[in-house]
Amino acid sequence: MEQLCTHKLPVDIVFHPSWWNKHTGIVFDEDFFYNPLRRVEDERRMEQELHDRFGEYGLGADYDKDLPQIGAVHLAAGYLLSEMLGCNIEYTANSAPQVICAHREGFDVDEEAAFQSPAFKKLQHLIEELKAKYGYVCGDINWGGVLNLAIDLKGESILMDMIMEPEKTKAYFAAIARVVERFFTYIYSETKTTSISVNRLARLLDAPLYLHSECSHTMISTEDYHDYLLPIDVEWSMKYRPYGIHYCGKDPHRHAENFAKVPHLDFLDLGWGGDVHLLREALPNTFFNIRLNPVELNSYTRSELEGIIKERVMQSKDPYQTGICCINMDDKVRDEQVRAIFDIAEECRQTLFKD
Repeated sequence: MEQLCTHKLPVDIVFHPSWWNKHTGIVFDEDFFYNPLRRVEDERRMEQELHDRFGEYGLGADYDKDLPQIGAVHLAAGYLLSEMLGCNIEYTANSAPQVICAHREGFDVDEEAAFQSPAFKKLQHLIEELKAKYGYVCGDINWGGVLNLAIDLKGESILMDMIMEPEKTKAYFAAIARVVERFFTYIYSETKTTSISVNRLARLLDAPLYLHSECSHTMISTEDYHDYLLPIDVEWSMKYRPYGIHYCGKDPHRHAENFAKVPHLDFLDLGWGGDVHLLREALPNTFFNIRLNPVELNSYTRSELEGIIKERVMQSKDPYQTGICCINMDDKVRDEQVRAIFDIAEECRQTLFKD
């Protein structure tokens, strides 16, 4: 596959809903996600806020456009597939939708029912309304991950199932994977993208990324990943490219050997604390998106942040195979801290890597 990104060290950020609520007054109720008018108006308000504060870095470039975004592309919010599969969702003014664990027993997944659910019907109605007015739709919706969804449905009992009922658990994961695959291929058919809502840095790449969320893989052993979930990554990486894994936990390096077995792992979204050097040794051709810690960011001095970013960028080795992001910065983050991320990245481009 051709190079995933043709410019050096792309950078993007995502603010937590509390930041948006504080600075724009946007309320993240159910209407925000499903009302066609709100979808367009609120996304434009978000673009305007980014343009006004950080426009010199290219943020908020669509501030003067009404874009029919089907999903909240300025948030990190995975909830819809959980709702389609039977979980309840709680909405609050200044946070992302909260998935309530269904605590299901057994291993049944009604794949067709997910696409007949009220949740999916609401999405279809939204898309129809937007297309009727604008003639097209854009954006995407976070499609989560197989283990993430299994935990939403069954809670931590799924971890015991992997020990006690291995074959039933594998079939359960496969059924969830079929629902996920059907969902993201549907989204792609409508908008030609799937993963901006998983990580906004995806919008800066040269091809639309398929990004599988594996937030919960911090909870499982490398052996369990290999036996139960790696086969799904292997299959999807051969069918959907560029293919990536989103691993926001602090230990992505623990799974490096297994990640190396994915035939086409084009992108790795690696969590704060991940050993970049070790991962690069295992994955010499993978684009690394290095995540900064949004909580600790508030306490860093400029020089500390510079040291952190430069160290990890150097460990990744190739500026065309490396990006930087900070996701879910809350209402306590200061504008100068956000600007520092972009300024330090530019310093890296100019001083660490010269063509």
